[in-house]
Amino acid sequence: MRDHQLPGRSPVYATHGMAATSMPAATLTALDVLRAGGNALDAAVAATAVLCVIEPQSTGIGGDCFCLYAPAGAGKVFALNGSGRAPAAATIDWYEQHGIAALENTSAHAVTVPGAINAWETLLKAHGRKGLDELLQPAIRFAADGWPVHPVVAWSWKRLEAKLRKNGTHAFLPNGVAPNAGDIFRNPALAETLRSVARHGAKAFYEGAVAADIVATLRARGGLHTEEDFAAGLANAEFVEPLSLNWRGYDVYQCPPNGQGMIALMILGMLGGLQSAPDGPLGAQRYHRHIEAARLAYRDRDAFLADPSHVDVPAKKLLSSDYLSGLRALIDDSKALGALPSAGETLLPRHRDTIYLCVVDQDGNACSFINSLFEGFGSAILAERSGVMLQNRGFGFRVERGHPNCIAPRKRPMHTIIPGMVMQDGQAVMPYGVMGGHFQPMGHSLFLTNMLEYGLDIQEAIDLPRLFPLRDKVQIEHGIPHHVGEALTRLGHTLETVDRPHGGGQAIWIDRARGCLVGGSEPRKDGLALGY
Repeated sequence: MRDHQLPGRSPVYATHGMAATSMPAATLTALDVLRAGGNALDAAVAATAVLCVIEPQSTGIGGDCFCLYAPAGAGKVFALNGSGRAPAAATIDWYEQHGIAALENTSAHAVTVPGAINAWETLLKAHGRKGLDELLQPAIRFAADGWPVHPVVAWSWKRLEAKLRKNGTHAFLPNGVAPNAGDIFRNPALAETLRSVARHGAKAFYEGAVAADIVATLRARGGLHTEEDFAAGLANAEFVEPLSLNWRGYDVYQCPPNGQGMIALMILGMLGGLQSAPDGPLGAQRYHRHIEAARLAYRDRDAFLADPSHVDVPAKKLLSSDYLSGLRALIDDSKALGALPSAGETLLPRHRDTIYLCVVDQDGNACSFINSLFEGFGSAILAERSGVMLQNRGFGFRVERGHPNCIAPRKRPMHTIIPGMVMQDGQAVMPYGVMGGHFQPMGHSLFLTNMLEYGLDIQEAIDLPRLFPLRDKVQIEHGIPHHVGEALTRLGHTLETVDRPHGGGQAIWIDRARGCLVGGSEPRKDGLALGY
């Protein structure tokens, strides 16, 4: 239990429905949908659309999404892959012929066909009660009328000024600079695009004026995209079979590749075979084990993870008990691993912006939902007439012939965004997620072990200081105690304190025994959990 004389927040309790998002207005939007008869999925789509307007550095309709949905009584988890694909002309031959050895994050070549709008429509048709015509209305109002920029959003926006200026995205630099906290930001062009999608469905985004504006914007910057790419289904979402791992009596679910959810399961699988660290959740031994498990899992991610429709991804092998036991044996509590044995080189850029939210309704339907532009403001390429900021998910591709994640026509890139779901005895007990690009598998494993292994409450489990191994260093947040840092250094880790926090989490625990919902929300973001 936290010290109530120190800053912090309590878990949120409710009975009929709950939402946890990274912005207060989005959380309230989700609750409004629930109270108007919508289910958890309806509420998640409406809240995500709002976040695409009022947290624009993190997400947008020019991005992608993934979802895990556990309908009450179904006894299963449905997984949706809403990530878009590379243009049909994106061959490795073309890039080699034009001397492009790596993609730039602000280049049109880093933009894949956005999958979010198609994914929202696909989910609602399968599991929703309401349609886009109703659910997009709050987002339309926020885009047309404007909404105050919140402090964390303003802080991130300021850090991205140079990127926006480089790509001439002046509509997102009112008066030539990033808005301050409290400034009203409007996007009337985006409001009109959302109105069109509300009236006509996803085809209004992938055909006609909006698609033409996006394609013309990208072609003017050297992109290979065509209107046919948008109309031909390169953004089509797919229901896929989720991956799961039984861990400490719970079944933890993740979306399969091309997402990196299996990396979170690998980390948990390695740690699950060890006795809990005696120094507790804020101890050096516990953090050391997480660092080592993450380094091994991310090594395999960079060697194998790709679009399974193009290459064979050995997910079953990587999650097998024999393989995870072998990796676990490499973890030494007395010292850090030196050079990792075998597998690929880890080439991780710094962690990214994303939004994650979760909703549980009064019937017990649970939704875990994530929508992202990848980096802050994605590519920073704005299709100005439609108001659509475009992601840079293609930056996850390699321009390396023979690599599993090499760019190719109609291929999905390796994806970082991963919603999570915890089940027990065939029932959902917790939709959860931790944002932060490449950090996400590490964040998932830290959060779940904080709560389900070390017994912290749902809010404490989100609050606890985080760290992340990146290349040859371990990036630590300011909250890591000095003595813990010293102990990690003695074990052989090179520490680097970072100003920007690692990720941002949301979670809702379904306490059926007591008939209540318990929510936690990320203090590193502007949002909150609320219920009714």
